[in-house]
Amino acid sequence: MISVEEALSRLLAPLGPVPPEQLGLADCVGRVLAEDVAARRTQPPFAVSAMDGYAVRAEDVERVPATLRIVAEIPAGAGFGGRLGQGEAARIFTGAPLPDGADAIVIQEDTERSGDRVEVREGAPRGRYVRRAGLDFAEGDVLLHAGKRLTPRDIGLAAAMNRPWLFVYRRPRVAILSTGDEIVMPGDPIGPHQIVSSNLLALAAFVTANGAEPVMVGNAPDDPDALRHIAAAARGVDLFVTTGGVSVGEHDLVRGVLSEDGLAIDFWEIAIRPGKPLMFGHYRNMPMIGLPGNPVSTLVCSLIFLRPAIRRLAGLPDAVPAPMTARLGVPVKQNDRRQDYLRARLSRTPDGTLEVAPFEVQDSSMMRPLAASDCLVVRPPHAPPLPAGAEVPIISFGGDALPL
Repeated sequence: MISVEEALSRLLAPLGPVPPEQLGLADCVGRVLAEDVAARRTQPPFAVSAMDGYAVRAEDVERVPATLRIVAEIPAGAGFGGRLGQGEAARIFTGAPLPDGADAIVIQEDTERSGDRVEVREGAPRGRYVRRAGLDFAEGDVLLHAGKRLTPRDIGLAAAMNRPWLFVYRRPRVAILSTGDEIVMPGDPIGPHQIVSSNLLALAAFVTANGAEPVMVGNAPDDPDALRHIAAAARGVDLFVTTGGVSVGEHDLVRGVLSEDGLAIDFWEIAIRPGKPLMFGHYRNMPMIGLPGNPVSTLVCSLIFLRPAIRRLAGLPDAVPAPMTARLGVPVKQNDRRQDYLRARLSRTPDGTLEVAPFEVQDSSMMRPLAASDCLVVRPPHAPPLPAGAEVPIISFGGDALPL
């Protein structure tokens, strides 16, 4: 068996970003930039008013009250072809360009207008309520960088930069194949010795939540020819994921059958619980992850191995999550040679401390505790027993996807 760290390193090593595509800006949220993006325009492109009021020369309102002659009205989207002279003002609105000669804005609340005259009751120093040209950014400034997953805020920034389309990495296509005579899909007729499959749909949801496109090729029965036929439907994807069939039983066919059909295995068996029989290799030039069949093992291993693989394919930088710890609410036993990931609930104590309580039963077939979990408690190989109150490392599920 190899360590979790070595397995993850070997799994990620051959993976790289999928090819980019050009998309309209409205379709880019959640996608990953494939190139740096520079502004095509200075923002704002000229000095503008930040308030409704009057554009003035600051020297004309050093002493108040001061009466000025109104020579123009300037709404947003319009301009003033002349220049303010001594003793003159222009009625101006938020976002309108500052007229030549003006260098300050007096807000309308500090004035009293009468016809073409305005009395200024509160002065304004030079630059008051003026947004200078380029206050936000200048043409040519690189404001968004390759590898950035685009948020709605980034879309707004790109629009302000006058970028109507962007080059982004396409969504990685992840084929998912489940195996076993004993499983049926939800809603299908169930035989006397069968169970309802959760892995295929859970994995598809996990893939979607992490920004990739699932391709559900179906469930393969425990028949070599059927497995080869269904696996062939995965051709052309960026990552092939199977669940079940990678252990050592006579009915665990994935390793043996697909090895005869072009599967080159890099590693199999990891010192991890749950998920020891996890496989990685290449099947017909596609990277392939063989996840264990127990539902909890499938999703825990997806969190630890599949998510980083999707990130690498999507063009995202490798994530180095900030270390998180919590205080044990209950004692835990000594660990053996496999790194253990305990499903657990988080809570806050009255003093605000983050406290974690692993579920008493950690069976890898039990979906209910997994769905109720907030995190995984990480127990390194040979970790000693710990009492309640000890600090332990945790991995948050975080909605099963990294935040945008």
